[in-house]
Amino acid sequence: MTTPSENVGYHARRSARWHWGEAAFWIALVGCGLLFPSRYLIMTEILRLGLFALSLDLILGYAGIVSLGHAAFFGVGAYCAGLMALHGIVNEPLLALVVAGLVAGVLGLATSMLVIRGVDLTRLMVTLGIALLLEALAERFSNITGGTDGLQGITMQPLLGLFEFDIFGKVGFWYTLAVLFVLFVLARRIVHSPFGLSLRAIRNNPLRAAAVGIPVNARLVAVYTLAAVYAGIAGALFTQTTQLASLDVFSFERSADLILVLVLGGTGYLYGGLVGAVIFKILQETFSTLTPQYWLFWIGLVLVVIVMIGRERLERWVFFLPNLVMRTFRSAKAGGAK
Repeated sequence: MTTPSENVGYHARRSARWHWGEAAFWIALVGCGLLFPSRYLIMTEILRLGLFALSLDLILGYAGIVSLGHAAFFGVGAYCAGLMALHGIVNEPLLALVVAGLVAGVLGLATSMLVIRGVDLTRLMVTLGIALLLEALAERFSNITGGTDGLQGITMQPLLGLFEFDIFGKVGFWYTLAVLFVLFVLARRIVHSPFGLSLRAIRNNPLRAAAVGIPVNARLVAVYTLAAVYAGIAGALFTQTTQLASLDVFSFERSADLILVLVLGGTGYLYGGLVGAVIFKILQETFSTLTPQYWLFWIGLVLVVIVMIGRERLERWVFFLPNLVMRTFRSAKAGGAK
């Protein structure tokens, strides 16, 4: 007879295994890069947004921390990468990416105590205030940031000294995809570890989690700092692949779009941010082409439909055919084994 702890360990190991659907998702991303070379720029934008949404999902979906100012870390990473490239401080893009992520992580660590002390409404206002404060500071010190014009004349060095960033976005796409995959694997390992399980316990009931010995504040500070690192790397990727950094990287609209992405894709399973980024960009491009002035209305209508019908029912409809094929395959395989 198994003990409750053994059951928890079994289910944790089972959920941590890679599934066929996950492999298919990443193969599909690689396939898109090979089949649609003329769409590198938009696909790179989707990957950057997916990484940015992944960073928010780490705190929202797993720790229950709601943020309306996550663009603060994105903007810090973007400006850090831009300034280092502009002044020749760090010329290697990969190294600059790490430095930008660490700088954003330091900001996340410094502001984490302000965030974890409040409840949802307080956290919303504090995170929004941090982003607005950084945007105001970036505008105030225009001699460093370029003000409303942004940083001008950013030129990225070749990646690893071999691959130059081209105007078609080929190098930028594969570079962004590789970074996203590495960071996703790391995040997946973290959320399926005991640390990740403790975050879920805190999200569900922080008082009970503290009662069983989980250091609630320390866990929240750690995951908030990690999410800031991820967002900073996403911002650095934005600057490196577009060679642009302006005040827009701190904007409230960028944080709000991130919430929409997670609403579309779902929270608490990492792929929600990636799937949501794909859906959001496809909807944005489609609706802005059909009705340039009212594309936000149609996206809002899609959100209403999701709420009215329910995410679980929609997922059953979407995955009905793939699940049917898999059940048929397993039945045939079991019948052949007899």
